[in-house]
Amino acid sequence: MSETPGAAFLLLSDDIVINIFLKLEGDPRDWARLACVSTRFSAIVRNVCYRSKCSRSIPSVVSNLLSSHPSSAAAAAAADTPPGGWAALYKLSVCCPGLLHAGILLENSDFGLEREIGPDENYRRVRARTLPRQASSSSSTESTAAAPTAAAPSTDCSWSLYDDLYFDTMYVASEPLATSNEIISDAEDPEPAAGILREFPKKKKKKKKKQKQCEVPVCAHLASGGAWNLSREQGHKLLASRFRADCLYICNWPGCVHPEEKRKYMLFRGVFKDFKRSSVWRSITDGNRNKIPIGCAFCSCCETWDLYSAFCLRRVFGYHDDGEPEVRAYVCDNGHVSGAWTERPMYT
Repeated sequence: MSETPGAAFLLLSDDIVINIFLKLEGDPRDWARLACVSTRFSAIVRNVCYRSKCSRSIPSVVSNLLSSHPSSAAAAAAADTPPGGWAALYKLSVCCPGLLHAGILLENSDFGLEREIGPDENYRRVRARTLPRQASSSSSTESTAAAPTAAAPSTDCSWSLYDDLYFDTMYVASEPLATSNEIISDAEDPEPAAGILREFPKKKKKKKKKQKQCEVPVCAHLASGGAWNLSREQGHKLLASRFRADCLYICNWPGCVHPEEKRKYMLFRGVFKDFKRSSVWRSITDGNRNKIPIGCAFCSCCETWDLYSAFCLRRVFGYHDDGEPEVRAYVCDNGHVSGAWTERPMYT
């Protein structure tokens, strides 16, 4: 009697499968690929592999993130998982948020001046047209991704399933990377989205008129500046003095370095402990800060708050001559932080 390929593997117990999966922890993309195979593999990777790796690699961070003081039964039930779930913490520990989620591609940001000089009505009209398209595209992507696998809990993110897995797999120095303008060309869209996302500056080429290319991935990818290096000391260097009591873990300097035409962007990522009880959260809510259309790179949140315009960062951080801030940071509902430091311009 012949068996179909892989049928014998399904007869293995979860303990044996877990031992096999734990042997593949060297490359984070291996677990991401396994999670795409079946709902059983996805549950094992999420609930066992990610948790085991995080607990062994950053034990002090995990212990501190889980040492909250729940005030309700629902909060007590969720006390065994970090903000956004184990998959979000794992991805945050090994992945760079990318230029898109770090806010580098946000063009018409007023850097907190809206409160002083009034809102930009053109920006708001464009945003009103853009957000429904983003919502429809995200819903279609979610429905497509949910077909081969069962729906996961909303508190846990599907790390690198499909979209992020593509970028993580393709991010190899010896291979050509996907262009940032494969979807939209200059000829088809002479006025791209009126400024929500700007094209990344590219080198000009003679004779041949081609699409603008981006030599680095703009979405989340494996960080080049090291993994498993979250530090609370780095978080203290970022926040203003009145927020020093808050617990923010940030990856070590310089993070993932992205050299571009005008300056270098040193992308960082981090996470707050008990974000909804922090002073930063109270400052955001008391100031009635509006969210901006920058999604979190580590969980399913579609919008974030700008910590710079909310005056939560140190006042010593200024602006470059072209109006770009020296540092920017964005935080989602789960307390995940994405941002970028900048160096002085490479030319004047």
